[in-house]
Amino acid sequence: MCAHILVAEDDLKQATVIRRYLEQEGHTVVVVHDGGSAIDEARRHRPDLLVLDVMMPVMDGLQVCRVLRRESELAILMLTALGTEEDLLRGLGLGADDFMTKPYSARELMARIRTLLRRARRTAEVRAEPVDETVLHVGALTMDMARHEVRFGARRVELTAGEFRVLSVMAAAPDRVFTRRQLLMHTRGANAFVTERTIDVHVLNLRKKMEPDPRRPAYLLTVVGVGYKLTDGSDDVDGPDGLRGER
Repeated sequence: MCAHILVAEDDLKQATVIRRYLEQEGHTVVVVHDGGSAIDEARRHRPDLLVLDVMMPVMDGLQVCRVLRRESELAILMLTALGTEEDLLRGLGLGADDFMTKPYSARELMARIRTLLRRARRTAEVRAEPVDETVLHVGALTMDMARHEVRFGARRVELTAGEFRVLSVMAAAPDRVFTRRQLLMHTRGANAFVTERTIDVHVLNLRKKMEPDPRRPAYLLTVVGVGYKLTDGSDDVDGPDGLRGER
């Protein structure tokens, strides 16, 4: 499973180690040392995966992730020496596929890269097949699976790939309650190196993009102690502008 991998890491020693291990597995590797160069290289050569350090000059990894995620579904593995939950949530919220905290073992890094590459290959194979013509409707929400488009009423909603997967699972079964684990399995697979907290981040971002008032959701509801469900908003007894729902 050889791939073209871009490594954005300003620590020369770390970058050399990562390059050596990747090349031993047969991958083609390009290394850059600042965020601006990472964006330029990703746009120019369209790698299969980006290993992205958070702390870099010119533009940090979070900014790079934000820019590139708007443009493509490039697989992104973020690295950080900070290791705070805030970093994790910000990175996943911007569309990163996985997150590792320094120091890490080279074996674990390679395992996670293999997982991301397999997932990217499966996604590419699915897209090469005849497209799913399904259009899902839940209240004001419309999901066009073939065009990968989402509308809420007349308004188009821009979603990351992860957000789209989570929402499509719930839209296919309105009013069904999904646990975080179920959503994770549906959207990431059993072998993904991510936690159920990832689902919370996606739901938080979906509410910000969809709900009239994300603090009082009317459509994407929390079922306390269980998980989440997507409704058509008809349970809102406060009137057409009411927004009753669990936070």
